[in-house]
Amino acid sequence: MSRLLAFFFNLFEPLFRLGQRLLGVSKIGWLFVGPNLLVFGLFTFLPILINLVYATTGGVKLMPLERPFTGTENFGILFECRDYFDIQTCRKDVFWRAIFNTIKFSLIQVVLMVFLSLLTALVLNRKIIGRGFWRGVFFYPVLLSPVVVALIWKWLLQSQGVFNAGLVAAGYAPVDWLTDAGWAFFWTIFVSIWAHMGFYTLILLAGLQAIPKDMYEAAEMDAASPWRTLRRITLPLLMPNLIVVLVLAMIRAVQIFDEVFVLTGGGPGSATTFIVQFIYQTGFAEQIHLYGLAAAASLVLALGLMALTVLQLRLTRAKDAGQRAK
Repeated sequence: MSRLLAFFFNLFEPLFRLGQRLLGVSKIGWLFVGPNLLVFGLFTFLPILINLVYATTGGVKLMPLERPFTGTENFGILFECRDYFDIQTCRKDVFWRAIFNTIKFSLIQVVLMVFLSLLTALVLNRKIIGRGFWRGVFFYPVLLSPVVVALIWKWLLQSQGVFNAGLVAAGYAPVDWLTDAGWAFFWTIFVSIWAHMGFYTLILLAGLQAIPKDMYEAAEMDAASPWRTLRRITLPLLMPNLIVVLVLAMIRAVQIFDEVFVLTGGGPGSATTFIVQFIYQTGFAEQIHLYGLAAAASLVLALGLMALTVLQLRLTRAKDAGQRAK
């Protein structure tokens, strides 16, 4: 086996020698990362440049060279409002409704996600019966496709679904789970938490297991209450993991699309229409494909995600600086 591996690697030795001769020893690393950079640029940086072209051009043509340059006109259409406190006065009121829904969804969902993930991680970190089984149960939904998750819950929640069949069998009237605005928004939050909570629980559980046990033993010897131990030991040492979970959950919430699109389709009306679905509908689903307007909206979303990423870096660096100072 070792001879086979040696023969395999020797096949590339002439290429490495040539690269070392042309690039030098200090730059030979570019020979290894070059293919990855090429693929990354082709599928990441090039689409970003194309998106910028669409955002600054107009018309309904698909090919960039056939689209007239319009500058910031698409952004002006998105942000044209007589009164920014009244969505109905905006030219693209659906865009602002999508932003409002996204902000509302993100704030509620992320708070509940972090709290429930932390609570679940604390329970699963204790010595309970079937701990490995329960860890698998909470993580299992993460392995499912978002479309599969949404289809399962849609089958349960539709007007002739399992939940309403149970209510009718118990003598109650069926509920419009997905056609009532309030209930539809509630279930989008619930389903997204159910589908992704296991991932964040796993991150927090790893952080809990990294806390030295002797600190808890010292707290127990000092007769510290469980609440005091949680507040003084667990949460401060778990803060780096909590920051990661908070920012990742926020980014995921802002990008919500799959589950909601299959579950409610953005309805009823625009009650569950979020920013990514607005981009999809504007650029692809509507009869007239407004690629420029969709590209401009996607850049607004990208700026929001960049702000969240910068926030994560600042919070992480501030936390690391505080720990080093101590």
